Amino acid sequence: MFAGRASRWDEREEYPWDNVKDLVAAGFMGMTVPREFGGADRPLLDVVLVIEEIARACGVTARIVVEGNLGTVGALRAYGSETQKRIYLPWVLEGEKPAIAISERNAGSAATDLETCAEETGQGFLLTGHKRWITGAGTSRLYLVYARLGERPGAEGIGGLLVERDTPGFTIGPREPMMGLRGIPEGQLHFERCLVPSANLLLAPPDGFKKLMRAYNGQRLGAATVALGLAQGAYERALAYATERRQFGRPIADFQGIRWKLADMALEIDAARLLVHRAAARAGRAFPDALEAAKAKTFAAEMAQEVTSQALQIHGAAGYSRTLPLERMARDARMFAIGGGTVEMMRNLIADRILPSRADWRRS
Repeated sequence: MFAGRASRWDEREEYPWDNVKDLVAAGFMGMTVPREFGGADRPLLDVVLVIEEIARACGVTARIVVEGNLGTVGALRAYGSETQKRIYLPWVLEGEKPAIAISERNAGSAATDLETCAEETGQGFLLTGHKRWITGAGTSRLYLVYARLGERPGAEGIGGLLVERDTPGFTIGPREPMMGLRGIPEGQLHFERCLVPSANLLLAPPDGFKKLMRAYNGQRLGAATVALGLAQGAYERALAYATERRQFGRPIADFQGIRWKLADMALEIDAARLLVHRAAARAGRAFPDALEAAKAKTFAAEMAQEVTSQALQIHGAAGYSRTLPLERMARDARMFAIGGGTVEMMRNLIADRILPSRADWRRS
C-alpha cells in the first residue's frame, strides 16, 4: 500500500494525507501517548519496529510516524502540563505530526546560538524571530519552538513554547526545494510579536534546553530507524534482482563482486539494527540514552547511504532510472547524515561521553 504510493509524494512534492489516514486507522500515530489521553502507551522498541517496517516502503511516511510518537510528543509526555497533554495529544491521535522548530539562519549545529526570543508579558509571551529548515512547515498544526527567554546567554537562556499554526503573528515562509523526502515540506517560520499564551510554555530556563535535548534523543533514534528501513528495503530489492538478472549465462549473484557487495550490505544493516534496537530496548518508555542514540544515528545514516548506493549500482541503468524506487531511496537516505544532528556533531557527542570532558547539555 505505502510502497505503491511512495513515488507520488516524491514526484508531486505532496504531503501523504492518504497515508496519514491509514496510519491513524492502524493506531500508529500516538503509540507512545499514555492511555489516559487515548494512546496505547507502547514502549520505544515497538515504535522502532513499526518505523523500520514502513520505511522499507516509504521514507516520508515513516518519518511522519517518528514525529507522531517521538520528538515533540515525547517532550509533551514527559514535561507537559495536564492541560497541554489533554489539548494536544489527541491531535496526534487524529494524525497531527507536531514540528520541532530549532534551526535558524545562524543556528544550525550551534543550536545555542539561536536568536528567536520571547518576551514575557501579562498576557503571555511575545515571540519574535525566524526559523529555517523546519520539517512540516505549513502542514503541522503544532510547533515546539525553541526560543530565548530572558537575558541569560547560551543554553541556560533557552526554553520551549508550544505554538499553534493559526496564532496571530505566526506566518509560514517559503518552502525549501529538497533533494529527497519531498513529501514533507521543509520551510521557514516567521514570528512577529506573536502572542503565545503563558499556558503554552512547555519548558523554561535555566534547564529547559537540556530537557528539550534529552527529548530530542528520541527523535534522533527515530531518524536512525528510518535510515535503517530504507537500507533494508533497498537491500531486499538488490538481493532479489541479483538472483534473477543473468549475464554471461548465469545470475549476477554468482560473481564475486556482487556477492561481496550483498554480504557487506547484510553485515552493515544488521549492525545498525542492533544499535537501534539496543538503544530502544534499554530506553523502555523513557528517552533513549544520548550516547546510544548518537551511535545508532551516526552508523545507520552512513550505512544507509552506502547500502542504497550499492543497491542502485547492482541494478545498473535500471537502478539509476526513476522507474524503480532506488534513486528515490538513495536521495531520501542522504538526509539522515545531516538533519537532526549531523554525523560530525554526533561524533562530537560520542567523544564527549567516552573522553574526560566538561559536563554540558550534550552529555545529557
